[in-house]
Amino acid sequence: MTVIAAIIAGLVSLVIAFAAVPVTTRLARRFGMIDRPDPRKNHPRPTPLLGGCAIFAGILLPTMLALTMVRIWAHNGVPEWVPAELAVHVAGAAQRVPQALGILACAFVLHVIGIIDDRRNLGPWLKLIGQLAVCTVATVFFDVRALTVAGPTLSCIVTVLWLVGITNAFNFLDNMDGLSAGVAAICAAALLAGAASLGQFFVMGWLCVILGALVGFLPHNYPPAKVFMGDAGSLVVGFLLAVVSCLTTYVQPGQQYYLYGVFVPLVVMAVPLYDMVSVVSLRLRDRKSPMVGDRRHFSHRLVRRGMSVRTALLTIYLCTGATAVAASLLPRVDRIGALLIFAQTLAILLIIALLESAEPRSPKP
Repeated sequence: MTVIAAIIAGLVSLVIAFAAVPVTTRLARRFGMIDRPDPRKNHPRPTPLLGGCAIFAGILLPTMLALTMVRIWAHNGVPEWVPAELAVHVAGAAQRVPQALGILACAFVLHVIGIIDDRRNLGPWLKLIGQLAVCTVATVFFDVRALTVAGPTLSCIVTVLWLVGITNAFNFLDNMDGLSAGVAAICAAALLAGAASLGQFFVMGWLCVILGALVGFLPHNYPPAKVFMGDAGSLVVGFLLAVVSCLTTYVQPGQQYYLYGVFVPLVVMAVPLYDMVSVVSLRLRDRKSPMVGDRRHFSHRLVRRGMSVRTALLTIYLCTGATAVAASLLPRVDRIGALLIFAQTLAILLIIALLESAEPRSPKP
C-alpha cells in the first residue's frame, strides 16, 4: 500500500506539472521571459522560460499536502480508512516533517534565484555564492549528510560539495531540448528503484513526486521544445536529486561489502558529471571562465559530429540509463561485481568521448 500511495503522489505531481506548463508559458510571454537565440545557444527560435515553475509546482503541492496530512494524522490519530501498511509509517514520517520543510525552503530559495537569473542574468559567480549558501544551510541545519562514517566535519564538506556539484551539473546539462529534464527523470527513476528495494519509504515518496513532475514537464520540453525549464527548474531539480541521494541509505542490514553502495549516486549521475567536468576542462584549457556558457557541452559536440538533436538526445538518455541500471545493483554485489559496474560505467563514458571526438560531418536536420 505504501508503494501505491507513492505512485498516486507521483501521478498527481505529473498532472500538476503537465497542466501548469501552459500557465507558466503565458506568464513568461507576458513578462518578457523569453530565451532568444544567440551563437552560444542551440534553439533556432525564441522560447518561453518559466517551465521550471511548473516542475516546482508539481513537486511542492503534492509534498505539502502529504506533509500536512501526516502531521494532522500524527497529532489527531490515523483515520480508520487508512490501510494499516501505510498507517505504521505515519509517526516516522511526521518526525521528518521539519527536515522536509527545510529542504523545500532551500529549494524555494534556489527557485527564486533561478527566476531572477532567467529574468536579469545574475552572473555565474553571484549564482554560485547563492548555491553554496543554500547547500550549506541544508547540510548544517536540516541534516542532509553524505559519508557520515567519515565524521561530522568531513561529512559536511563532502555533502556541500556534492550538493553544489550536482546542482550545477543539471544546470550545465540544460543546454538542449529535453536533455536536463529527461536525464534527471532517468536518474530519479534509478534512485527510486534503489530506495524502494531498500525500504527507504520517505525518500521513495520524494522521488515519485520529483519523477512525476519531470515526466509531466517533458512532453512540453521534448524537441522541438515549446518551453524551457530555465535556471528556475534546473537548479531545483539538481538540488533535490542531490539531497535525496544523500538521504538514502544504500546499505542492507548485515551486508559485508557496505562500501560499494556509497557510490550509487556517483554512478547514477555519471553522465551529467561527465558533461560538467569535460566542459569546464575545455574552458579552462582555453583560459576562459568555467562558468560562462558556450556550445562546448558534449550534447553540442555530438550534434557537430553529425547527429541530429533527437539522436544526440536519445544517445545521452541511453548512456544515462545504462549507468543508472548498473548503479541500482551496487548495494547487492560483492567486490568483483562492484568492479565490473565501475568498469562498465567508465566504458560508457569512454564511448561518449569517442563519439564526440569522431571526425565532424554535416549536421542532420
